[in-house]
Parts: sequence; C-alpha cells; structure tokens
Amino acid sequence: MSDISHIELKTKETVGWKVFRGLLRGIWGVMFRPDVTGTENIPTSGPVLIAPIHRSNVDFAFTIFMTRRKTFFMAKDSLWGVPVLAQLISTMGAFPVKRGTADRESLAFAQQVLEEGQALVLFPEGTRQEGNDVKDLHDGAMFIASRTGAPVVPVGIGHTERAMPRGAKFPRPVKVSIVIGEPIQPPTSETRVTRSQIAAATEELRASLEKVYAQSMRN
Repeated sequence: MSDISHIELKTKETVGWKVFRGLLRGIWGVMFRPDVTGTENIPTSGPVLIAPIHRSNVDFAFTIFMTRRKTFFMAKDSLWGVPVLAQLISTMGAFPVKRGTADRESLAFAQQVLEEGQALVLFPEGTRQEGNDVKDLHDGAMFIASRTGAPVVPVGIGHTERAMPRGAKFPRPVKVSIVIGEPIQPPTSETRVTRSQIAAATEELRASLEKVYAQSMRN
C-alpha cells in the first residue's frame, strides 16, 4: 500500500502551481490545440469528481483546459521514487496510488479531497484502455462520490491515443477535442448506499462517458 500518511492536502494555489500550470497550458496548447465544449458543466466551487476517458499518458494534463480550479489526482506511486519529480507532481495536486490493489489510504485521501470541497480527477477506467468502446468501469468513482455527495462529470478526450500511443516515449502534435458532459448525481441514502445502487450509477457513468467520448472523436 502506498504510504501517503505524510502528505497534506494543500488546497492553496501556490506560485509554483500557477507557474507550472501556465507552462504546461502553453506547451499543451501549442502541441494539441484543444477544442473544449461543456466547461459550464464543471462547478466553479464545491466538491466535484471529474471522470475523463483514459487513452494516453498525456490525458492527465488536459484538466487545465476544463477548469480554472486546482485539481487533485492519483498517480502511480513509483513516480515518487524520483524526488524532483515527486515534488513537481505533488505541487500540481498529485498523490500516490499503488496500482492493481485496493489502496485504501489513497481512496481515503481522495475522499478527503471531496469532503473539503475540492475538485478530484479520477479515471474510472483505471489504467489506459484502447479503442472506441467504453467497457466496464471500476466502481471507485461512484463509491467515493456517494460518500461525499459530489457530482460526477464525464469527460471525453478525443485523439490522444494518436498523440502518444502505447510504447511511445514522447508525444507528437495532434489536435485534441474535449467534450465535458452533464454532471451525474451519485446515489445517496440516509443509511447506506447499496452495491446495486453503486453498480447502477457506475453503468450510468459508463453510458455517459461513451457518449461524450464518441462526440469528442467526431470533432
């Protein structure tokens, strides 16, 4: 399990965050010329879980074109083995997760992000997938959302699979289209949300994600 007990949730938009965000926005803007629709679907305040499609390692950075808010996201724990990189991605809101396991500490930290009214980015497909179909999703996104009441916003990011396919060491310029869907309200209960409710909400998210992804691929 990833040890994130020493990591604090730093919600302040620091100078370092603003500088790196600006640099990344400039570089990504020139390389990918992102066309974004539906930015009004991401609330400007309060908890929100942004759930993008995941087809490439460049996907994580496109959140900066969707909202002005600082966002928090999981990244594989091996990246924290490089101190300079760890400091950089932590500044941008990343926190470690041990992939392939039920990392309870990382999930608890993700829940804390939402409980403190912040924006969380979580890829509901888990790892990168291939093709145009959106298959079964992990239920983690709806599970966390149901515990916090945060709306879940599906996002299609089209053409990044060509920008940096599996095995590529560096991205190449490709025009990217981003379609942000309408928020989905998670299931809630005065007692306890059932597994079937989570499963139904996850299927609703899958269908919405497939719709916005198809639209982004047509743009």
